[in-house]
Amino acid sequence: MTEKSQVNWTKIIQIGLIGGAVAILLCLVGMVEAFSKRDIIAGVISLGQILLVIIVFTIGYTGAKRASSRDWRISLVSGIIAGLLVGSLIAGLVLLSKGINLRPVLVNASPALFKILTFDQKTTAMAVLYLVAGGAGVGLIAGLLYILPARIRSAIIAGLIWVILVGLLQDLIRLTLTPWPQVANAVSWIFGARNQKGLSVIGAVVIFIVVTGGNFLWAGWKPTVQTRYQGLPASRQNMMRYGSLFLIALVLLYLPNLLGPFLSEVATTVGLYILMGLGLNIVVGFAGLLDLGYVAFFAIGAYVMGVLTTTGGELTTSAQWTFWEALPVAVLASVTAGVILGVPVLHIRGDYLAIVTLGFGEIIRILALSDMLKPHIGGSQGIVQVARASIGGIAIDNAQKLYYLILVACLIGAFIALRLKDSRPGRAWMAMREDEDVAQAMGIDLVVTKLMAFGVGAGFSGLSGAIFASKLATIYPHSFNLLISINVLALIIVGGMGSIPGVVVGALALVGLPELLREFDEFRLMVYGAVLVAMMLYRPEGLWPEKTRQRELHAQEDVPITENAVDLAGATSAATGGQ
Repeated sequence: MTEKSQVNWTKIIQIGLIGGAVAILLCLVGMVEAFSKRDIIAGVISLGQILLVIIVFTIGYTGAKRASSRDWRISLVSGIIAGLLVGSLIAGLVLLSKGINLRPVLVNASPALFKILTFDQKTTAMAVLYLVAGGAGVGLIAGLLYILPARIRSAIIAGLIWVILVGLLQDLIRLTLTPWPQVANAVSWIFGARNQKGLSVIGAVVIFIVVTGGNFLWAGWKPTVQTRYQGLPASRQNMMRYGSLFLIALVLLYLPNLLGPFLSEVATTVGLYILMGLGLNIVVGFAGLLDLGYVAFFAIGAYVMGVLTTTGGELTTSAQWTFWEALPVAVLASVTAGVILGVPVLHIRGDYLAIVTLGFGEIIRILALSDMLKPHIGGSQGIVQVARASIGGIAIDNAQKLYYLILVACLIGAFIALRLKDSRPGRAWMAMREDEDVAQAMGIDLVVTKLMAFGVGAGFSGLSGAIFASKLATIYPHSFNLLISINVLALIIVGGMGSIPGVVVGALALVGLPELLREFDEFRLMVYGAVLVAMMLYRPEGLWPEKTRQRELHAQEDVPITENAVDLAGATSAATGGQ
């Protein structure tokens, strides 16, 4: 059998057609037109055009990879065919628009969209030629990138990502540098002119070269650096580790002054989601209990804080406590609610557990809206004049001050989660996650273990809710809908289930970045869905995976079955104290 006959060309064509359909969908929902309002390289290429290029590039790369051929020429041809098909389908949309007015049915099929797709060409034939040739060209580049060595490929991709990222956030970077005019002037050549948004051509080239070169060099130095580090005495390793932590601490402490009010507000929102993510990571990532009603504990913490500290409104009772007096009560109330939820679901697993917890979250939200509890918790009118935190007479009344409170809460939460992970309860959670029946047979008390997981996770969420109520000084039921639970679960999946650093990475990716790009908020859920699908297909372990879970997902590739059995036995043995 020849090499050519082994290539599934039908599969390559299917990939190209799917990519073209996705590109047309993004055009007709208005995403390409909306994204084109922001330039990545000023006057050269916009974010909307980058979006189409990314689709063509991804499809071309996938086509080259799916060719499964040792012949580099076949990989290149596969990439070209896949990219050509995407470009041809987009060109077909342009041709269709010339013969049929699509606007009455498809509102986003506007003249502005087709102006973007045709590169502002006067003749349709030239525009179609650009699209078809451009699709084939990008597919060729994707195929070339695929056949390059992994070290070079990773460096180039990192360089391209950083160019797009810096171009996307150039407004915020300029705003951050405003307090330092000398620095801003020194790097002004990286960006376009004052009336232009995006990078300059020179700036984009320099960023690409620096990042690509640095990534390539680091890939070569990394094994040597790791070997030398491992060869150092334990005292020197500890000194370097503590020195790194000290530098990180200094950066975190100075960050609000560097970010300014707006970015500090974004940082506080990310911090609250990190705190919730740390709690849900214990429930879902460690213990394997799928909880879709996690927002209920967030609401309970917020409402307890509101009821105990409010000094206004029409509530029948209010203790008018300070923030610090009400905080432990709010956390304790959330922990109690978590244990109460855990009792009736002790024998429920998987999808059924997800449905029950989802219902619990909706019950809490409906109770918050009910007229029955309106005299006590405000009903649809919510609670106003919630007390703000204060330390030594200094009121924490803005984002830059609140940042430090949330930072301390996140550090405490991360410390607790880290200590629990390798403790006896943590090993019991992970053993239960693998197989409840085997864990119970090894002597683990599933009742205590599950209730502890629900209680600890709920406590983190209640703490986040209490700080959230103090941050806004008002509470309304619509702030506690199901979408919050979905967002927290999504950031855990994207970051890496069971991974504590993954929670931070997931929150930055799914909460921080969308907050910085509020102008595209209408497409937020669509991007969420696409990101989750891509993560499940190409990196199910997450962006910063937990080692055990990564080993589980790639067990057939890297790890013998006996090693997994040893890990499970070790987990159950440690959890039961060797009984």
